[in-house]
Amino acid sequence: MNTRSFLMLELLQRLDARLRVARTPVEAARLRVRKRNLRERLARAMTASALQMA
Repeated sequence: MNTRSFLMLELLQRLDARLRVARTPVEAARLRVRKRNLRERLARAMTASALQMA
């Protein structure tokens, strides 16, 4: 796994922590969208990196 993947995983963890303490439903919704987008980016990066290794 490359550095970029680790950074994205770290950001996912931080988003999880912020989501737990979100004060308003709007803030929580915004964080959930950011988390979903980041998960999609990470999935694309992981498949691309797996294809490069093959």
